Amino acid sequence: MRTASKEGLDRPPEREVDVLRRALALVADRLPAGWSIRLVEVERRIDGVADLIAPDGQRATFLIEAKRSLVASDLPGLLDQLRSYSLPQVEQPVPMVAARYIGSSARRWLEERDVSYVDATGNMHILLERPAIYLRDRGADRDPWRGPGRPRGTLQGSPAARVVRALVDFGEAMTVPDLIRLSGASTGATYRVVEFLEREAFVTRARGGPILDVQWRRILERWSEDYGFQRSNSVNAYLSPRGIPALQQDLREAVGLRYALTGSLAAHRLAPHAPARLAMLYVDDVEQAAETLKLRPVETGANVLIAHGKYDVVFDRLTRDEGLLYVAPSQAAVDLLTGPGRTPAEGEELLNWMEEHERAWRR
Repeated sequence: MRTASKEGLDRPPEREVDVLRRALALVADRLPAGWSIRLVEVERRIDGVADLIAPDGQRATFLIEAKRSLVASDLPGLLDQLRSYSLPQVEQPVPMVAARYIGSSARRWLEERDVSYVDATGNMHILLERPAIYLRDRGADRDPWRGPGRPRGTLQGSPAARVVRALVDFGEAMTVPDLIRLSGASTGATYRVVEFLEREAFVTRARGGPILDVQWRRILERWSEDYGFQRSNSVNAYLSPRGIPALQQDLREAVGLRYALTGSLAAHRLAPHAPARLAMLYVDDVEQAAETLKLRPVETGANVLIAHGKYDVVFDRLTRDEGLLYVAPSQAAVDLLTGPGRTPAEGEELLNWMEEHERAWRR
């Protein structure tokens, strides 16, 4: 896999025509032997027209919109615009989006609709049937040219976690003041997160009205890029010598221990799958938890992971079931998506269950 050179990343394309040229150069660099791509024309209504030519002479014609700045909320209108163009003697021109940087949510949106894209850092997705070709490459995970003062581009930090969790957990339409009250985040942090989610097309908001159409699964998947069970907390590995059932019984009998089970155990409570082999839990006091639960610290072979950190939101909206406390499904899903071993696959299974049983868990 190749990415744009360090020199290229140090010097961003300043004009849309520069974006277009760099995008085509990156595509050309990744084409198999005998293939070529060339800019045919640049006309007023569209940024570029390019022909992709296979070794046997078959060709595809791309209609390209090039942008210096692009967010997911721009994409529906941009795609409608591309599809409205027609070219003489070209039956099915292929829409393509080029930009200085295309974020992960915008890339996913385009891929779900089979739209080709390339950005100046090397992120690329081109899939054609005639001529048959598949190009995919990965560039930067963050905008390398994002300067100070530009809009917030992440969901990092405890305030963002509070806003995300409240948006996902509560199913009714709500105003931003409602969200501030439900999340416990500051006014400024809440507005910043909502504006970011709007730009990424994860929510829509009527002017001065409530937040609507919350794409909660996509929000959780996007949050998992900035929050992780292991990377956002201090995590200690332990062995419960008598196994996970004994650990659960010790938790039922524990006095004065603040904890919340997450991961496989929390998912299995909702959507039984394979028996949990790893217990994941949050606590306030790691040493107290290890002593109370009779755990032994280990380098390898752990069956218990205990997390402690600054994200107190993990203790919001806990569920008590058969004498045990579990995190909310939204928290469990993200912890699984970012956990070790097979847990990401379990996270996808839990998200599927959450989609099918939305009324059972959203408040």
